[in-house]
Amino acid sequence: MRILLVGAGGVGDAIAKIAARRDFFELLVVSDYDESRAKRTVDWIREKHGPEVAARFATAQIDASDPDVVASVARAHEATHVMNAVEPKFVPSIFAGALAAGADYLDMAMSLSEPHPSEPYSKTGVKLGDDQFAQAGDWEQAGRLALVGIGVEPGLSDVFARYAADHLFSEIDELGTRDGANLVVTDDEGNEIFAPSFSIWTTIEECLNPPVIWEKGPGWFTTPPFSEPEVFDFPEGIGPVECVNVEHEEVLLMPRWIDAKRVTFKYGLGAEFINVLQTLHLLGLDSTTPLRVRSENGPVHVAPRDVVAAALPDPATIGPRMTGKTCAGVWVTGVGTDGRPREVYLYHVSDNEWTMREYDAQCVVWQTALNPVIALELLASGVWSGRGVLGPEAFEAEPFLELMARPVDDGGYGQAWGMEDRLA
Repeated sequence: MRILLVGAGGVGDAIAKIAARRDFFELLVVSDYDESRAKRTVDWIREKHGPEVAARFATAQIDASDPDVVASVARAHEATHVMNAVEPKFVPSIFAGALAAGADYLDMAMSLSEPHPSEPYSKTGVKLGDDQFAQAGDWEQAGRLALVGIGVEPGLSDVFARYAADHLFSEIDELGTRDGANLVVTDDEGNEIFAPSFSIWTTIEECLNPPVIWEKGPGWFTTPPFSEPEVFDFPEGIGPVECVNVEHEEVLLMPRWIDAKRVTFKYGLGAEFINVLQTLHLLGLDSTTPLRVRSENGPVHVAPRDVVAAALPDPATIGPRMTGKTCAGVWVTGVGTDGRPREVYLYHVSDNEWTMREYDAQCVVWQTALNPVIALELLASGVWSGRGVLGPEAFEAEPFLELMARPVDDGGYGQAWGMEDRLA
């Protein structure tokens, strides 16, 4: 397996660092628009693991917005797989470039949505991933696989959902992805500051778009942002967190392969985060449409959302100032295999102290990066295989979870996952 990794930001950096401890690939090319970021990642791998491990890595400069460039870089390195680790606005170009190069493709966030033009808070317009699924026939005809949504959410959450459907439930009422954390970021004086742990560009897109819900019968429909608040009790000391509906790929993926009556995604944002996002929207600072701005060198055109992203700390750099844990998982309700009512939360917790110590990566990006590496290894071994445009639910979950939890000294990733029965 020869992998072209597009993006050396927080998640891309963590993907390479996790992969450095595995031996399933021949070459991993870390690419970025700023190649110095890719070189920094490979330098860390060389220092941590030595020149023999680093020899399986290379770097490249890439323009992810140009499918021809993506295809050219993939061909130059004879890539068999293109791993997309940049913002979802680049999905169409990387997706097209991978297919043109004859490579398989993986991503952690899908093609962007467009709200319904007249009824955005009740009807869907263009849904997340619609553009990719519309091209499934092209991928099938080419005999290539596009494995979409294989981060942590979507990704591990979808694997958990498939596991629950196959092994725990005879009938599912709801698949509810629930994400919460107790993370705190502080400044040099120890004061808590506003510093999102993931790309603010992506966070704005997810949180201010109309959330999507799926129900058997009506299918997909939308609600206003931050709707249906609920307090969800997260494990391993995180505790109760208020969660709200947010647009996310799980709701668009899970119903395609898993039989459930309802599918939702709720995120524990917190009142301050919601207030900031609402203020950005009120001021138009969430817009991706460039505005004409005066500068010392004359007028320039800048998208307000890009200004917000530039003004906030880079999520890849806040790890040393962050404490706490993050939890990703799926809350499943329905009828168990014994015919009795059942309620289960399947989850994985990532501790920032551990990920910083072991990988020099903050826990949110590290937890996201873990899952595509596991998926790549399963594809390399032939345990997972397919063609067309497929989500994680299309593959058996047990091999993924077994490899993930198996101890490192026995060839696994040493990442235990949890399962809590929530009914007394």
